[in-house]
Amino acid sequence: MNAFTDDLDLIRDAARAAGRLALEHREAGLKVWSKDGGSPVTSADLAVDELLRDRLLGARPDYGWLSEETADSAERLTKKRIFVVDPIDGTVAFMKNKPWWCVPIAVVEDGRPVAAAIYAPMMDEMFEASLSGGARLQGRRITASDTDDLEDAELLADARLMEAREWAEPWPQMRFSKRNALAYRMALVAAGAFDAAIAISPKWDWDVCAGALIAEEAGAKVSDHMGRPWRFNRPDPRQTSLICAAPALHPLIVRRTAPIPLAI
Repeated sequence: MNAFTDDLDLIRDAARAAGRLALEHREAGLKVWSKDGGSPVTSADLAVDELLRDRLLGARPDYGWLSEETADSAERLTKKRIFVVDPIDGTVAFMKNKPWWCVPIAVVEDGRPVAAAIYAPMMDEMFEASLSGGARLQGRRITASDTDDLEDAELLADARLMEAREWAEPWPQMRFSKRNALAYRMALVAAGAFDAAIAISPKWDWDVCAGALIAEEAGAKVSDHMGRPWRFNRPDPRQTSLICAAPALHPLIVRRTAPIPLAI
């Protein structure tokens, strides 16, 4: 038990309810259209967003709100605590009936996540964490891998990027896999199923906030590609890039990625 247990209970239950609603909507038939920029959104995304907003803010009316599917408001910047939500992370996988999508929810206090839940409905996997309370999968404590060598490490990253010739310091031979949802990738690193997740491009807070706490509470290291720590609930709700890795691998990765001139 810690100060964030009540919030964790709330968001865990909400994530499960959101997953059930998403599956019901897909079974009934989805309406799909494109956002500005071309990424898809479905009727389920909006229905889940409404459910979560009503349920979470109904229980915590003094909290702020940041969600991919709700128009952002500067009001959240005045709040001590906010919910950070992606109703469906991995919408393309969700549409195609593939399992690699999830519902990530985080509570942020003074710029850092203090409670987080990531629920993958098709596998009935619940990842969760609270600040200084450890990380769990299905209620059991999880820890990041103890891999200390990039050679043959298992990464969730774009193989074409990592194997390109432009790197000043070449990468050793590694194994690459793909998962649609960023939050789920970070949860898998937290559970030790993969050694690192790398994305050298800006990422929205709702995609990475819950995963950041779960990974760090499992002992992984999370930062941008230059090794700088993240802060949340800023006016621009994005992080420059993502390095989420086993603790011994994190500095080996950042040493190679830090020279990349990337900014939001």
